[in-house]
Amino acid sequence: MSVHSNVKRVTTHVLQEMKQKGEKIAMLTAYDFSMARIYDAAKIDVILVGDSASNVMAGHETTLPITLDQMIYHASSVIRGVKRALVVVDLPFGTYQGNSRKALDSAIRIMKESGAHAVKLEGGSEIKESIVRILSAGIPVMGHLGLTPQSIYKFGTYQVRAKEEAEAAKLIEDAMMLQEIGCFAMVLEKIPAHLATKVSQKLDIPTIGIGAGSGADGQVLVSHDLLGITKDFSPRFLRRYLSLYEEIKGAVEQYIQDVRDVDFPNEKEQY
Repeated sequence: MSVHSNVKRVTTHVLQEMKQKGEKIAMLTAYDFSMARIYDAAKIDVILVGDSASNVMAGHETTLPITLDQMIYHASSVIRGVKRALVVVDLPFGTYQGNSRKALDSAIRIMKESGAHAVKLEGGSEIKESIVRILSAGIPVMGHLGLTPQSIYKFGTYQVRAKEEAEAAKLIEDAMMLQEIGCFAMVLEKIPAHLATKVSQKLDIPTIGIGAGSGADGQVLVSHDLLGITKDFSPRFLRRYLSLYEEIKGAVEQYIQDVRDVDFPNEKEQY
């Protein structure tokens, strides 16, 4: 029997077992109770409370503006809707870079105040000290290499990363380092598929790809993209499973029309 179909609660250990048995890991973002409950009922393995909430929930252009308090609010809402999935929370921009003490304080606040199961940090060697300090407190850490959206102004673009040999070599080095210091998994974002496959084969810990091909040990998408709630974001790696933007808009237009025509509420819909 497969690992994932047999577990009541997904843990970091379960993800490790899935990798060892060649079972792919499915991860999605969620930011609120209602959606988290649906994803959990569908038996998603991992829910990421992503700083993408900055974009899809708050309407910011980048992930940078979202605060630690806001991430804790979203994470708390998600946790209340989850019984089975592992819930990982992004540490937002400015809460861990360059200051390992601040990083630990941020991670502890997320774990204590939201009840989440793990945190995720973007970057490699430059944030090693922060990751080590968080891990020393017994908090599980998921790494994130490749395109790191919190560094958008450094890169200046959301293009594919690590196409050049030097950047690819550093990515492999960083991935090995993240594993060595104790990360339980890592996201590989927007890197060439062959590189993601190579990294995944080298590592004992699971990799979760987004725009990194099928060779990663799992996949993640932003749920608003997968469900077609967002319209103006269509990268090559995105598969839309629904077109909720049109469906919801259509339902609201119908409701407005029914109210105007005094068709809603009808006799059966009143007391």
